[in-house]
Amino acid sequence: MTWVNMDPLLPRYARILRLSSVAFFNATPLVWGLDHDPGISLRFGVPSALLGDLRSGQADVALLPVIDYQRMPDLRLLRATGIGCDGPTLTVRLFSRSPIAGTRVLAVDGDSHTSVALAQIVLFKCFGLRPDVISLDQRSDQPGETLLLIGDKVVTDEPAGYPHQLDLGQAWKELTGLPFVFALWTARPDVELPDVDLNVLSERLIASLDAGLRHVEDLIVTHAVPRGWPAETARRYLTEHLKFTIGDPQVAAISLFHELAGELGLIETPVQKLRFA
Repeated sequence: MTWVNMDPLLPRYARILRLSSVAFFNATPLVWGLDHDPGISLRFGVPSALLGDLRSGQADVALLPVIDYQRMPDLRLLRATGIGCDGPTLTVRLFSRSPIAGTRVLAVDGDSHTSVALAQIVLFKCFGLRPDVISLDQRSDQPGETLLLIGDKVVTDEPAGYPHQLDLGQAWKELTGLPFVFALWTARPDVELPDVDLNVLSERLIASLDAGLRHVEDLIVTHAVPRGWPAETARRYLTEHLKFTIGDPQVAAISLFHELAGELGLIETPVQKLRFA
């Protein structure tokens, strides 16, 4: 990754800010140059691990799955950048050997809490289904079993013999008319310190995304092709499938997602209102 100095944070802060990000290809434009910013310490993990980073204090701010906002009190969202879609995602999909309308068991990839909740919402709202949920390593490939796969592996290791597929981003769009947000930069409650200006951090994260999108070809060569992505698929993914900005439609989508998750008992109710830094 070629580093472009974009007003590093160190001169403004008395300490290094600790950020945790998703390790998948879809996050690479969001963190362009952050690993070379002397004001930031950047760590990576699967989406489901990032809430633990905030809880343990290993991260001040994380690219948190939006469902996990409801699982820790007093978090604050940064209206900066995130990972979302406005239609097909390509990398969050259901796979089944038989029609998905006959799903009785949902075998999930536990790397993304948001995707697991979204799958259950879509299956209930679109098909009236409340399947048993198990982990992928418990799957039996019996009739009525549907797989939820997310991330790079959907492209690089798509399972054979599953003719019935459903892209959850497209299903959400058809169901609600809204975009969807999978993850959003989120701050711990106690980051409100004299030496931390979250507005400055938001500006820095937006600048990082802008630079990342100007270097899509570099990201493809550096991060996508070595992971097994076809270059053209990776290019369409970053420039067409994914949406990284957070506007009013995205905020409305997050609120509706939390409401529906609460109705299905996937999170505690009443749901927490969205609090922005």
